[in-house]
Formats: sequence, structure tokens, C-alpha cells
Amino acid sequence: MSAAPTTAELAAQEARLTLRRFTYDDAWALGSLLVELARERRAPVAIDIRRGTQQLFHCALPGSSADNDAWIDRKRRVVERYGVSSLHVGTRFRERGKDFDADSRLDPDAYAAHGGSFPLAVRDTGVIGTVTVSGLPQLDDHALVVEALERFTAEG
Repeated sequence: MSAAPTTAELAAQEARLTLRRFTYDDAWALGSLLVELARERRAPVAIDIRRGTQQLFHCALPGSSADNDAWIDRKRRVVERYGVSSLHVGTRFRERGKDFDADSRLDPDAYAAHGGSFPLAVRDTGVIGTVTVSGLPQLDDHALVVEALERFTAEG
């Protein structure tokens, strides 16, 4: 992803990527797709998929580290709190001339409004979980998740 998307573009993306359902098997399929895409690119990422508080999928690829798991937790908490992607929240603050770390009044050691975590929203239910990638620049983390969700929704 080259240019940072606007909040309007991110909201449209989130609406478009609403799922019909999300099962344990779906978590495996989406996680496996993310691993496949990351391996093709030799991306040093960690991948996490959760439904509520339950971790359904986690994979750390070569070149990733425990720091990526910490970033996953911080980005995921932003999605859980705001119900939109972590990039959407960070972009919303920037578009208002604000800084998330300084102006959100949330602990920056626990929350990071950087791209890479995306809400898993089910039609007629709402946000039920998160899918998160960490290890690339934030726009690339976000783009990888979106690409996987686009392929996943096209297949299912």
C-alpha cells in the first residue's frame, strides 16, 4: 500500500469485508491464507486471529520476534475498544490533527493505533474478533490483512 487511506476509505473497506459467519475452521483457513501470502513475500510477520478473548490462530514466521506479539496485543486492543481497524483509529486521530498516544488518554504500552489489526465483523452480529499482523511497516501490515480478507470473502 503506497498512500495512506482516508477514514472514509477505511470505513468502506471494513463494511465491504463483513463476513457471513466466522467459525473455527474459518479462522484456520484465514490464518493459513495469511501464512501463505506472507511466505510468498518472505515477510517476517506474526499472525494472530481471535474470536472474543479466545486465540484461534497464531503463527510466527522467520524473522519475527516476541516484539511482534507485543505489537499484536497493542493493536488488537485498539480494535476491541473502537470496533474498527487499528489503522482507521490512528488515521482518525491524524485527520483531526491529534496524536493517538498523547490524546487518546490510553496507555501507549497497552494500545497502539498502528495498522495491522482488523475487526472480524459478522453480518447481523457485529464485531466478534480480530485478525492481526505485525512485522512490516504499518500500511503493509494492514494491506496484507485486507488482501487476505478479500480473498477469503471471495472464496467463502
